[in-house]
This record gives sequence, structure tokens and C-alpha cells, in this order.
Amino acid sequence: MDTSALAAQYLQGLADDALVYAQRLGEWISRGPQIEEDMALANVGLDLLGQARALLTRVGELDGTGRSEDDLAYFRDERQFRNVHLVEQERGDFAHEMARLLWFSAYQRELYAALRASADEVLAGVAAKALKEVTYHQDHAAQWVVRLGDGTEESHRRMQDALVAVQPYVVELFEDDPASSAAAEAGIGVLPSSLREAASARVAAVVEEATLALPEPSRWRSRGGRDGIHSRPMGYLLAEMQHIARSHPGATW
Repeated sequence: MDTSALAAQYLQGLADDALVYAQRLGEWISRGPQIEEDMALANVGLDLLGQARALLTRVGELDGTGRSEDDLAYFRDERQFRNVHLVEQERGDFAHEMARLLWFSAYQRELYAALRASADEVLAGVAAKALKEVTYHQDHAAQWVVRLGDGTEESHRRMQDALVAVQPYVVELFEDDPASSAAAEAGIGVLPSSLREAASARVAAVVEEATLALPEPSRWRSRGGRDGIHSRPMGYLLAEMQHIARSHPGATW
């Protein structure tokens, strides 16, 4: 596989992470604990959607197919998506979402900080803009984790339970795969494993401030997302996300 194809595969993973999580965050509109939070999570989702659009467009350029962002978002099947399992899991309670957002944004913050030096100028430009967005995402999640963890007995318990629930899905964020290794070697991408220490330190600092504890590694953990092997919720998510486009192919609105 040539460099362009490997770079496209690498970017597709990053794009799919953002696209799928944007879809999940959209479920919080009208369901947040307060109207300001409906708006905040909608804006986080829109930021991620913007990242996905730019990256998917670049994928279509690099892989030689000329596919558009819509082609890639709406007309791929489940096994063709390369996102990690963390972002596709069903919406839990608000504490669960803040735990998920804390880990994902800490990972993305380190990712985009490094990708500003990418040899791919388009990716470097996307990273420079996205870094500002994900810094806000992490700060937002951190404030809520502290507020819930250091709040009432009930909110503390639920926030601790949320950290335990997302822990099995965290390892996959930092696993190297053939596409990321090739992209890093070409100067286009970065090894996910190189981001683990800094991202984990960011999360650990927030968890400590929240008077919580990072859970011990679980016996089971997720794997396979970068290879197109997904968990049960993914098919339902795609069915909802792609329904209109697939029902009316070629339509414009």
C-alpha cells in the first residue's frame, strides 16, 4: 500500500472518531441537565463534525476515489468505519458522558497538538484549528467531573462509576496500528502510544481534584475498531445517521 493510501486510512480513523462521537453527542439535545448544557454539548458535537468533514474530504483526495465527505459518511457500511469503540457506545447518564468526553478530549488535545507539525499541510491546518476546540472540550468536561466528583454523595458515586464504565474503552485510543505506524514514519501522523502519558496525566489531575480515583485496569477491554470490528451499538447508530441519505440517494436539501 502506498503512502497516500496509508495516510488516507490513518485520517479516516481520526475522522470516524469525530463523526461518530458527534452523532452520539447530538442525542443530548433536549436531554441535558440544563438548557445551557444542551447547547454546550451540541456545540462540542458541531466542532467534532467540522473536524470530520475536513478530514473525510482529505481522505477522498488521498485515496484516489474522489469520494465526498457525504459519500464517506453516509454510504459506507459498518465494517468500513475505523473509529474506536469508546465513541460508539450508547448514551449513558450525564456523569458517564463527562467521563467519556474527558478521556476523548484529553487524547485529541495531545493528538492535534502533535499533528500541527504534520507533513500533510491540510492535516496540519485542521489540527491547528481543532486544538483550540478540543482544549475547550477538555476544560468543559473537567469542570463537570470536578463538580460531580466533589459534590454530593450521590454525584460522587455516579461519577466514580462512570470512570469505571469507560475505562475498558480507553486503551484502544492509544494503540498503534499499521496505518498510524506508517503515517508516523512518513511524518504525516503520530503514534497513538506516544500520546498516552500526557493524556493520562491530564485526566489523572482532574480525577484527583474531583476527589475520585482512577480505576484499576479491567480484565476485559475493547479492541478492533481501527480494523472495522465494532460493538453492538454501532449498527444502530449508523442506521439512524444514514437513514435519510440512503433512503433518498442523490437528493439535495
